[in-house]
Amino acid sequence: MDEQIEEEIKSKGLTAPRVTPDMLDAEIIKEQFHVFEGSQLTVCCLTLKNGFTVTGQSACASPENFDAALGEGIAKQNARQEIWPLLGFRLRDQLST
Repeated sequence: MDEQIEEEIKSKGLTAPRVTPDMLDAEIIKEQFHVFEGSQLTVCCLTLKNGFTVTGQSACASPENFDAALGEGIAKQNARQEIWPLLGFRLRDQLST
């Protein structure tokens, strides 16, 4: 999804300062996952370069559909989405000075 949006932005020649997926990924220095015992709830905690953490989660309705790798991927994607507004705020702050 990020790649498609990036390609559209580039094809339209939108070159103003912005947060990119690469910038977002560069902020992540550690990822941890936890599945709560007796559940299908997977939580991902991403630690950023400055020590701040963001979390994301995934859960399936049917225990029969639980897949640890899939749950981790979805939880990480959801945690990663939490970083966009933080970097957007940082960039806007820099642009306003």
